[in-house]
Formats: sequence, structure tokens, C-alpha cells
Amino acid sequence: MTFSKTERNPPASSGAGGGQPRGTGLAMVVLMAGVLMTAVDTTIVVLALPEIQRSLHVALTDVVWVIVSFLLVITLLSTQVGRLGDMFGRVRMYETGFAVFVLGSLLCALAWDEVSIIVFRVVQGVGGALIMANSGAVIADLYPKERRGLAYGFTSLGWTIGAVLGVVLGGLIVTYVSWRWIFWINVPTGVLAIAVALRVLRDKGERISQRLDPLGMVTLGLGLFGVLWAITKLANGPFDAETAGYLIGGLALIGVFVYVESRVPAPMLPLRIFRVPMMAASLCASLFQGLASFAVLFLVLMYLQGPRGLSPINASLLLLPGYLISAGVSLYAGRLADKHGAVLPATAGLALQVVSLLLYAQLTNATPLWWIVCIGSISAVGACLFFPANSSAIMKAAPPDMFGIASGMLRTFSNIGMVFSFSVAILVASRSIPREVAFAIFVGTTTLHGQAAADFTTGLHAAFYESVAFMVIAAVLSALRGRGARS
Repeated sequence: MTFSKTERNPPASSGAGGGQPRGTGLAMVVLMAGVLMTAVDTTIVVLALPEIQRSLHVALTDVVWVIVSFLLVITLLSTQVGRLGDMFGRVRMYETGFAVFVLGSLLCALAWDEVSIIVFRVVQGVGGALIMANSGAVIADLYPKERRGLAYGFTSLGWTIGAVLGVVLGGLIVTYVSWRWIFWINVPTGVLAIAVALRVLRDKGERISQRLDPLGMVTLGLGLFGVLWAITKLANGPFDAETAGYLIGGLALIGVFVYVESRVPAPMLPLRIFRVPMMAASLCASLFQGLASFAVLFLVLMYLQGPRGLSPINASLLLLPGYLISAGVSLYAGRLADKHGAVLPATAGLALQVVSLLLYAQLTNATPLWWIVCIGSISAVGACLFFPANSSAIMKAAPPDMFGIASGMLRTFSNIGMVFSFSVAILVASRSIPREVAFAIFVGTTTLHGQAAADFTTGLHAAFYESVAFMVIAAVLSALRGRGARS
């Protein structure tokens, strides 16, 4: 699909399409709001899974797709909608993302069965992709290189605040109101954000002629879906011919995707961008960081709800101090990246996350709960050091005409890691205890005692050690990127 027309922004007086923003302060508030809403929807749904599963009669082994579908759509669309931002205006696409996200939230609140909630989560994911892929590019347009670390620190703060709100609001809403309100609350918030965005955000970047890559998107999407479906099947059943078929077919399609990307004129993941050492290493560090870290939230929650017998809300509240501490670190981390470059804070953050994973791997059923709070705080601080620095490094290295593509690629690589991290966590958990018990623990509908609890905790150790290996790879990539250059 080709869009051959190239245009420049209209003059500032022409309205929403051009000129400077009225104030970068208000603009940043709007950008933070988009990231915040996406973060809220990531954590709040985890707490609502038991009620969604019971209310809509979702099969226990299929409830994971309420989360995976959302992440998978963002993964597939990020580079394409980032490219749309380069063509039609990054602010315009960002605002469109808000509208689609609000529509998806409204539909999710009205869902009536398993199929409808998953389909409407896909709609939400389309909006989330537009928001996440274009927010980084809008920041790159608004802020000079020497201030982007601070700006990405603000968006990291927005993510942290969103995660905190998701934990708190999710528990309160599910306990005292209805799970449907976890989606209803996005509607007025999103409408207000759209109204403010229309007033304060203006496109600065030149409109660039781009081509979309539908064949690449389809082959990658089907490939990832095949592998994810096989992993999910393996978590709740034996390795049979059907599972093998999905796995082999998915891997084959991913191979086709790589071939397609080397042949099409405008690939979904342009290989030329990997010729920049800083870009290649930063994107791969993001992938391995996501692969290592996203599962941790679920592994810890399953440990607290299963062997430790805590309710979903009480288990989640134990993670709250870490989020609060990291909120104070986010802005400092952004300034650190501006002052000393991305390598030092990003690598230090990954090192802290390695330490936290090693500590998680030592958990027993007698570990004091306050120690789990401490480990979570170390992990959260490490993440807040990594994200703004890594985002800043990628956008500094990207050519100006590829801000949207680079921002989308960052989200794609991170989300590929997150999706597989989540699926592998469920698979590992289901290997150590009966599968139906593992899924029941995941949605917070059962606890474990005695030998079963000890076996499950031991099984989780392997998952944490696997995450350590991935995080070490991310740290090595981060430390070695752009050697000899300050970035």
C-alpha cells in the first residue's frame, strides 16, 4: 500500500495541523495522559480477570487472551501506525488513538461473552498502538535532543502513575462496584484528554511520503499468533500434533516475514535502521528487557496468591510501594540520560533488575512479605532508570524522517518481548503443578498449601532464573551500544 503524496504542515495559523504547541507543559500533560491510560489498562485488567472470567463464562484456559490480544495488536500495529504519523501528522494519529481507545473501552464495558471481550480488547489495542507509537515521535518533535531524556522521564512517570492507579482502582472497582467500570472510567477521561489535545497539540514535523507493509504485518501477526497459541495450548494440554502444527507453522511464518522484510520496498521493520549501532542495540535491549521483566508481575502475583494465600487485591498492593518509589526516580533518570548519555543509566537500571530477579529466585513460602516489597522496589527503580534512557537513545539515533517508524519499532520490540514473557510464565507455572490449578492461581480463584505450595514455588524459581538470563543479555547490549560515542 503506497501513499505517494508528500506535504508540509500548514502554517501555524491554520489550526490543529501545524505550528508550535501553545506550551510544552500542557502538551506533556496530554502525552502523559495517553501513556497513563494505556498503563492503567495493563494492570487494572489483571485484577479484574477473576470477575471477567466468572461474569462472561470465559473458559479458564482462554482468559489469558483478554491480556494477550491487547498486547499482540499493539505489537503488530506499532510500526505501521507510527508510519501513518509520519505521513499524516503524528499529533493527528495520536489524537485518533485516543478516540479509538475510548471506543474500545466503551465496547469492552458492554461485552456480553468471551468472544466479544477479546474482540473489543483488540479494538482497544488499536487505539493503544496509535497512542504509544506516536507519543515518542511527538516528543521528538517537541523537544531538542538535549532535553528528550527529561521528556521521556515524564512519560515514564506517566506509566508508573498509571500502573499505580491500575492496582488501586482495579482493587476498589472490582471489590465494590463491577468489573465493567474498569473500562467505563476510560470514557470520560479519554474524552477530556481528546478535548485538551485538540487545543494544545500541534504537528511540527514535515509530512513524509511513506509506504505501508501489509504483507509483513500479516506474516508477522500470523507467525506470532501461531507460536503464542502453541504455548498456550501446551500450558493446558499435552504436546500433540495440533500444538506442533501451530508451533511449526508460526515459526515458518516468522521466517517468511524476515524474507519479506528483505525484499519489500518499505518493510515493516526496515533493516537499514539496524545499520546504526546505537539503534540496533537499543531495540534489542528493549526486546530482551521486556522478555525478562513482564512475566515478573504475573509470577510474583501467582506466588502471593497461590502459596502465600493472599487475595488478588492484597497481593497487588504489596507491589504498590515499588511503583511509588520509582515515580520519584523517573524524572531524575531522564535528566541523568540528558547529562551523561543513555548507556550509564540504562545499563545501571538493567543491572538492578538482574539483582531483583536473582532475589526473587530465592523466595520460599516463609519469606517475609516486607522483603518482597523491597525486591519489588529495586526492580521498579531499575525499570525507571532504563526506559527513559533507552527511549532517548533510540530517538536521538533515528533520522528525523523516521521518528514515527523508530518510535513504533521501539514499541514493537518491547511488546514482542512482553507477549512471549507473559506466555512463557504461564507455561512454566503449569509445568510445576497441575495445569488447571496453575490457571486457577493465575486468575486468583484458588490457593495452595503444603507440598503443592512448595513444588509451585520451586517451579517459579526456574522461571525467574530464565528471566535473569534474558535480562543479562539486555544489560550487555545496553553496555556495548555505540561504544566510543557519547549518546
